[in-house]
Amino acid sequence: MDIALFSPSSLFAQDDDSSSDEEEEIHQNYEERSHKFPGMDLVIREFTFHQLNANLLWPGTFAFTEWLVQHKSWLEERRIIELGSGTGALAIFLNKLIGADITTSDFNDEEVEENIAHNCRINGILPVLPHIRHSWGETFPVTEPDWDLIIASDILLYVKQYPNLIKTLSFLLKSYKMKDIAAFAGEGDGLPWPAFLMSWKRRIGKEDEELFFSGCKDSGLSVSHFGSRVYCISLEETSHSIVDAPICTGMR
Repeated sequence: MDIALFSPSSLFAQDDDSSSDEEEEIHQNYEERSHKFPGMDLVIREFTFHQLNANLLWPGTFAFTEWLVQHKSWLEERRIIELGSGTGALAIFLNKLIGADITTSDFNDEEVEENIAHNCRINGILPVLPHIRHSWGETFPVTEPDWDLIIASDILLYVKQYPNLIKTLSFLLKSYKMKDIAAFAGEGDGLPWPAFLMSWKRRIGKEDEELFFSGCKDSGLSVSHFGSRVYCISLEETSHSIVDAPICTGMR
C-alpha cells in the first residue's frame, strides 16, 4: 500500500503555531468490519489512516441512521447527495433500506472513491452508487444540481472548512433544479425542497457550532433544529415548508 503523507491538524481550528510543520509517514492498511445498522448488518472496509480523514465509520452515523429510519417517509421520492461520505456506509444503508436514489461525494481523491465502490460491492450494491469528487468551496462539477436532499454526518469537526462547506451548500441549494416535478410532495412531508439534513455526535465547541450556523444565516440560509442533534438547513424563502420545527441557531 502507498504511504500517505498528511498532517490532519490542517483541517481543524487551532493556532497556526501549534501545528507541526513536519509530515509524518504512515503506512496505509485496510480492515473490513461488520457494523450493526437498524435492521441490517453492513461490512465496511475502513482505513487505519487516511490523509483526508475519510478513514473510519464515525459514531454519529449510527445515531443519524436511527433518526432517518423514524423519518424515512421524508426521504421517499427524493434524489439525495451525501457530503463527506467517507466510507460510504450511510449512503449504502439508505440505498438498501429504501432503495434511495443517492450519490456519494467526498474530497477529490481516488482512494476514497475506490473504497466507497468497494463497500458498495461487498454489500451487494451493483452497479455501485454514483460518486462525485468534490472538495468543499471549489467549483462544483455539476452546474445544475437536481438533488432534492443533501445529507451529512459528523462534518462539523472541520472548523477551518466552514466557509468552504457553506459555499458548497449555498450552491447546491440556490442552484437547485427540480428533476421531476411529479415527484414533489411538499404537502406536510416535514422538509422543504431542497433541504440539507445533518447530524453529528462528536462534540465540538459551542462557539465553533455557532460559527457554522451564523455563517449559514449570513449566506441567506435558514437553520432549524429537529432534535437529537439533527438540523435542517434550507433557503430562507422555503423555510415555511418545515413542519413544527423552530427556527434557531445552534440550539441543542
